[in-house]
Amino acid sequence: MNMSAPIRNNDAHTGRPLVLDADGTLLRTDMMLECFWAGLGTRPIDTLKALRHVGDPARFKSVLAGIAPLRVDLLPVEPEVKALADAARAEGREVAIASASDAALVGPLAAFHKADRAFSSDGQTNLKGPRKAEALVAAYGEGGYDYAGNEPADMGVWTRGKDAITVADPASARTLRAEGRAVTEVKGGWSPADLVRAMRPHQWVKNILLLLPVIAAHDFTLSALLLVLVGMAAFSAAASCIYLVNDLLDLEADRLHPKKKSRPFASGAVPLKVGMVATLGLGAIALSVAAALGPAFLGIVALYMTLSLGYSLKLKRMRWIDIATLASLYTIRVVAGAAASGVDASLFMLIFIFPVFITLGCVKRLTELTLATSDERLPGRGYGRPDRPDLLNMALLGTVGALVIFFAYSFSEQGRALYPDQWLLWVALLPIAWWLSRMVRLGWYGKQDYDPIVFAMKDKRGIGILLITLSLMFYAAGLWQEWATSLFGR
Repeated sequence: MNMSAPIRNNDAHTGRPLVLDADGTLLRTDMMLECFWAGLGTRPIDTLKALRHVGDPARFKSVLAGIAPLRVDLLPVEPEVKALADAARAEGREVAIASASDAALVGPLAAFHKADRAFSSDGQTNLKGPRKAEALVAAYGEGGYDYAGNEPADMGVWTRGKDAITVADPASARTLRAEGRAVTEVKGGWSPADLVRAMRPHQWVKNILLLLPVIAAHDFTLSALLLVLVGMAAFSAAASCIYLVNDLLDLEADRLHPKKKSRPFASGAVPLKVGMVATLGLGAIALSVAAALGPAFLGIVALYMTLSLGYSLKLKRMRWIDIATLASLYTIRVVAGAAASGVDASLFMLIFIFPVFITLGCVKRLTELTLATSDERLPGRGYGRPDRPDLLNMALLGTVGALVIFFAYSFSEQGRALYPDQWLLWVALLPIAWWLSRMVRLGWYGKQDYDPIVFAMKDKRGIGILLITLSLMFYAAGLWQEWATSLFGR
């Protein structure tokens, strides 16, 4: 039954204890999966070694809980279930938590939510299904408790209790009603739109960087553009795959962030299990499409995903290494555009854009630090607000380096061949310097989005500056004259 608030039955509870499942019921998340991803982010080797216990769920949960203890105060709560628990407590009823998660997690969770009692797995016994029912009957007697759960595995627990509360499980609710039980339904569940939001489709605009090689080579043929569009689709799937992984690894850090705490996984809007399945699907799509463009492009996409995974697992926490990695990930997109279209990527172009991306990486960190509320290091990052001057200096160094390399390119053999009016390239240095310095200034004052590339694609004034730059370069190459001649015959 779909509704925004619980349906309450009218029977008196006569003081029966209310027992709450934790994962997927009181919590809008799963503590075992939370531990797994927290462990991958902090102690990946130990976490992967723990997988050898996966056939023994109780042992597996205990090992994971030891590797990556959770801050239970940050775990997202199902508000309707919490409201039911508060109402039961106000009526003087006992409120207990019974979970298949490990005692090292359930105990602190019960204490934080002021539960009167806690039942949990203990490293030897996995308190799920029939075992949970036996434990509750031993404590309260047959039919001596009301139970809130969220999956068919809870059926035996419901049937040995009295009244039932189901969360996002309408099928179990129908079954229980057919047996004559009083059922309270909580809608719960998740929306596909929230999963799409987690994939961050607005970030796909970054893949416009794949067009740079064909623009630099003046290859505007339909075949080249179509190949780049297919490559952009592969990179979009690959990027979304890594975004999901990054969010799964950053659950605690995101919950401590004033803006990122509303992300779908951090807020509990999308179950972690759904995110894991989507991650595998997007990764498969990315590699399949990349393979269709040839082994070179497939290798570049695989390199991008590997480096992105390394960034999510470790590199983003390392000062300066994280910015160099960001710049490399942007540069890889440009190389991918050359591989997809078959044009040669200019070495000068690659040398030019790397310091540009170094600058933008510094701008990203400057923005985060300017908007931070304290001098502490950013959660999951290696910087605090005292590092802003150093980041500013690096951003300015990247800007100067990019301008010097662009100037040197105008004297190269390729530069002279592609741009006969060399002096116009020198004029183009002015809007390039204007755009970069403007991005740095906006980052310093915290006046842009957390991602400078996404911001740049929405910044009307910045887009105008970039269009001036492109116009000057097209004039320098004689392209406007060629297009005018082809269109008007003169």
